[in-house]
Amino acid sequence: MLRPVAGALRIAYGILALAIFCLLFAIAALLVLVVPRLEWRRSLVRSLARTALFVLRVRVAVAGLEQLPPGPCIVVANHSSYLDGLVLNATMPPRFSFVIKREAAQTPLLGVLLRRIGAEFVDRHSSSGRQRDARRVIRRAEQGHSLVFFPEGTFDEVVGLKRFHVGAFAAAIRGQVPVVPAVIHGARRALPSHSVIVNAGRVGVEILQPLQSSGPAVTAESLRDEARRRILARLDEPDLAAAASVASR
Repeated sequence: MLRPVAGALRIAYGILALAIFCLLFAIAALLVLVVPRLEWRRSLVRSLARTALFVLRVRVAVAGLEQLPPGPCIVVANHSSYLDGLVLNATMPPRFSFVIKREAAQTPLLGVLLRRIGAEFVDRHSSSGRQRDARRVIRRAEQGHSLVFFPEGTFDEVVGLKRFHVGAFAAAIRGQVPVVPAVIHGARRALPSHSVIVNAGRVGVEILQPLQSSGPAVTAESLRDEARRRILARLDEPDLAAAASVASR
């Protein structure tokens, strides 16, 4: 008898927390329209993201923030849940711009909020659009902006680390900025891809040692492979790229 009651209470709280989250999201989207400076808007969204995670009963533990260089850099992280962006917004310094799929720009309120906090949108479907957006992001790196990428590009219900696209690493080399691998633990369990109800619990963010993007032997591909290897070594999930390679033989 206790289990069904506990389950019903969890779902009821989850629905209430989701409603409060949506309210906070709407407030953030409205406030960023009137706050004049980018750094203020980012700090505001960071505070609201932390409040939203508290309401959702998601406790975030961060390790390795001291690994972030004081100057420009590119952070690359694994991607397994819609919570990932919220968690990194709540934990990363507000100097970072997030690189996000262009479809998000068309979502009501979300697109407004993301544009106002300086997100960079990339086209995943059109070849010409993909090249245009890649050039723009590379220019941002060359200008000394710090960026956050999810180099898998997407996520689904299949557990594991997908192959990495090379764009983040090409931008790092062109901008001569270090790449900082980051590992997000527990977001997939907290909010699975098929659910809208967040499970209470702990999510961890682990910042790893930076990788230098300069040197005669450094290429975008070698930088990508090393960053992915380091993330995979700390992530308790299988290597989907290796499994796909074996299956294709």
